Amino acid sequence: MLIIGNGKTITRDANLPFIEDGAVAIEGTRIKEVGATKDMKEKYKDAEYIDARSGVIMPAFINTHEHIYSAMARGLSIKGYHPKGFLDILDGQWWTIDRKLTPEQIRYSAADTMISCIRNGVTTIFDHHASFGHIKDSLFTIAEVAKELGVRSCLCYEVSDRDGMEKAREAVMENAAFIKYALQDDSDMLAGMMGMHAQFTISDATMELAAANKPKETGYHIHVAEGIEDLHDCLKKYGKRIVDRLMDWDILGEKTLLGHCIYINSHEMDLIKDTGTMVVHNPESNMGNACGCPPTMELVRRGILTGLGTDGYTHDMTESYKAANVLHKHHLCDPNAAWGEVPRMLFENNAVIAGRYFKAPLGVLKEGAAADVIVVDYNPPTHLDENNINGHILFGMTGRDVATTVGNGKVLMKDREVKVIDVEETMARCREESAKLWKSING
Repeated sequence: MLIIGNGKTITRDANLPFIEDGAVAIEGTRIKEVGATKDMKEKYKDAEYIDARSGVIMPAFINTHEHIYSAMARGLSIKGYHPKGFLDILDGQWWTIDRKLTPEQIRYSAADTMISCIRNGVTTIFDHHASFGHIKDSLFTIAEVAKELGVRSCLCYEVSDRDGMEKAREAVMENAAFIKYALQDDSDMLAGMMGMHAQFTISDATMELAAANKPKETGYHIHVAEGIEDLHDCLKKYGKRIVDRLMDWDILGEKTLLGHCIYINSHEMDLIKDTGTMVVHNPESNMGNACGCPPTMELVRRGILTGLGTDGYTHDMTESYKAANVLHKHHLCDPNAAWGEVPRMLFENNAVIAGRYFKAPLGVLKEGAAADVIVVDYNPPTHLDENNINGHILFGMTGRDVATTVGNGKVLMKDREVKVIDVEETMARCREESAKLWKSING
């Protein structure tokens, strides 16, 4: 048994939202009890004890849109790469990288990403993978790393016709095989989806193939209207808007996650809402790619289940929180925008999204919930409680303030030391593999 105590405890549980000197008692993979530190230590005298040292104890973060395959892009300069728009960014950088990735580079991209997730207090991710040079078993490789490091992962491979129909077929079959594998896994740590890149790289024939091979228990994970080019393509080829095309292919639904949704209109929002489809906002990526600002505040206002992701831009959810907060204030010229919507996306909606794929309650500290707990080294000069914690996270915390991360009851990091992998050795291998990747790209 494990107790994490002596911290200001933010539970995200309406019945017991805050304990000034609180503790979380963990038994196995679930939370046994939450209460005062003194009471928990007296009740469970033989438990291992982690001292939060007056920091903040809170639920671990969830990232609803990641891109592990982008890990080795940091610092990379590609010869001749000078993008004029979003399609140039995709083809000139990201598709260039994913076509060159080897199985070992996929493995170490996953290791690097998950180490960073642990360091930033993220214990659950929804990843959208691509490696068109090596499709088969790529999701299984990522899953092996996820199991080793203890990061709960919902994985998919992005189906696309961009490298030909045979690659598209192979991608569909990789998704189908992994989904079947994940459905048989009883750890509640793995899940699978039918990944799709975006409608503008997917033909009707591939849509049909994906639908024929997607188990009914799962949904789709697809980029939607990330760039205006996606919308123009759909209107030109099919005479309809993107969400209408997805509706026609029965892609929408409670298990489906739509990334971005920048260029959608009111009618499309109605379809998303009526079908219970999920959306994930990725603010830094949208700004970095100069794609535009999505109508995220309107989506939340309409009651569309909208979460917060990073698109691989970062693995620090507090960073995305900060970016989303200022993006929508700036875009709407409204100083009141995003104060409530963005924390709801991060702390409530991400947990609901994850709950559609994992059994244990996530994003909350209460009896029976998954034992995903972090300790943040943060002791502010001002009062902190359940009423102002979001302001403290927004203006006072960063992901690297996380000192201890527990995932599914296992101590993944303690006092900033990652416990589940040899970080120094792993990062040395990452540097070796990234050098090989860069050479293969630039010659």
